Amino acid sequence: MCAASARAGDRERYARVFAACDEDSKGYLSREDFKVAVVMLFGYKPSKVEVNSVMASLQQKNSGVLLEEFLNLMTTKKSAQLYHSEIRQIFTAFDMQCRGFLTLEDFKKAFDSIAPKLPKRIIIEAFREVDQDSDGHISFKEFESAMNYGQDEVSPLHFA
Repeated sequence: MCAASARAGDRERYARVFAACDEDSKGYLSREDFKVAVVMLFGYKPSKVEVNSVMASLQQKNSGVLLEEFLNLMTTKKSAQLYHSEIRQIFTAFDMQCRGFLTLEDFKKAFDSIAPKLPKRIIIEAFREVDQDSDGHISFKEFESAMNYGQDEVSPLHFA
């Protein structure tokens, strides 16, 4: 299945969830409707901060989230979740001992396989930069922070 077809299928699913959550067929999702829709699509209840952020960002100042806004928000949310999943997979590949953190040796081995001519001092400098608390280990949180460095915020939704 090509990416465009998958996105179209996702949008259809989002539209079905929108319709199911649109109490009384108002044409928009209220705060509560929106929370239920996120639970149905992503399996978690959005925080008050996340819902407030979405409601504050609406194009038209109405009582809730219109269908097109909902489709765009959910498409962005899924993209962010996929990116987070990719970061987790990269971290797991680097964590060769399955300890839940990376050591300098893990870092060196990973870079040796993907950039064998990279000078060791650069790898050591990169490790020290990513190891924010200087404990000699890179946690997933530190790794994710480094991977996201310089990324622009693409949505009012916060993705945990």
